[in-house]
Amino acid sequence: MRKARFSPFRFAVFVVALATLAVAGWVWTQRVRGVDLSGAQQTTDLDRWVIGTYLDLLRSNDLTRPASDDPTPQTFVVTPGESVANIARRLQAQGLIRDAELFRLYVRYKGLDATLNAGAFTLRPNMNIEQIALALQRGTGREVQVTIPEGRRREEVAQLLEEQLGVSANEFIRLTSRARAYRYPFLQGLPSDASLEGYLFPDTYRLPENPTAQDVILRMLDTFQAKAAPLLEGARAEGRNPHELLTLASIVEREAVLPEERPLIASVYFNRLRVGQPLQADPTTQYALGYQPDQKTWWKKGLTLDDLKFVDPGGYNTYVNPGLPPGPIASPGLSSIQAVLQPAQTNYFYFVASCNGDGSHQFSVTFEEHLRKLCR
Repeated sequence: MRKARFSPFRFAVFVVALATLAVAGWVWTQRVRGVDLSGAQQTTDLDRWVIGTYLDLLRSNDLTRPASDDPTPQTFVVTPGESVANIARRLQAQGLIRDAELFRLYVRYKGLDATLNAGAFTLRPNMNIEQIALALQRGTGREVQVTIPEGRRREEVAQLLEEQLGVSANEFIRLTSRARAYRYPFLQGLPSDASLEGYLFPDTYRLPENPTAQDVILRMLDTFQAKAAPLLEGARAEGRNPHELLTLASIVEREAVLPEERPLIASVYFNRLRVGQPLQADPTTQYALGYQPDQKTWWKKGLTLDDLKFVDPGGYNTYVNPGLPPGPIASPGLSSIQAVLQPAQTNYFYFVASCNGDGSHQFSVTFEEHLRKLCR
């Protein structure tokens, strides 16, 4: 077998060819980077050919590869007049894309830079650049506004959305029936049958015209993540259970009328839990009883002794079941959440509505004292 001999000439040709390719690649890359992306100049045919070739031959996989496999929705806001360059930088900083420059090139090549709309968008890290660029074309346009009051249960929220925005109440209930279907950190670890009750944050929302049930749910969960979750995560770091705290906050929300009394009411329930005394919270009985057709309300007025003895399958009636109910009974606001995170330090075990009808309560240490304060 003849042994191949080293040829200096062939090696020199190889080195020259490699250097030529490297220089050509560098020049080509600089041409791509030098294309005006600001929109100040018209893109030439050569520019489009260079960018198109670059995207098709070298970056096609990057265009279709998402930043991650995380499906958690994120709210991304584009301000009026914001440049594509700044949008791209913020998308990368938020973990929604890997390469801001590639996003700019793609948008410019497709001619989408002039049609990126201002507004609030729901994006996910498992969307690729092409999908995100398309999503940003869908501007909010006309908007609608809706206020979700504190202390409403899921069914009431569904009815309100249907009446004010035309959102399907049945679809809203169906989509909020399983909390773990949503990949938000604060929902992980909940019981498999837990609903989104309590996690649908009450607030005033501006939404695109004709929103779907899913649009509203994601916006409410995004707001919970921004406003309530950090407080509850701080409590978790102290060894407290966020789901239990939210459950108690929902009871406080239904009981309190005056904001300054929320920490006092929270202290009563914490004192009862500490000694193993039943909570005996009327709102939990009302929640267990459900809708009252004769009164046209989800919160029955004038509970009877039989109502207080009602054994509901879900275990929410705290006159019958010890400890906390399985989960929240309504959506608490921030003030009620803060009340259970920092309850007043008292010896109170009882409270009753004042007889003057101003929404205030009278608090007592002993049952005998409590009985003396009942309205006659």
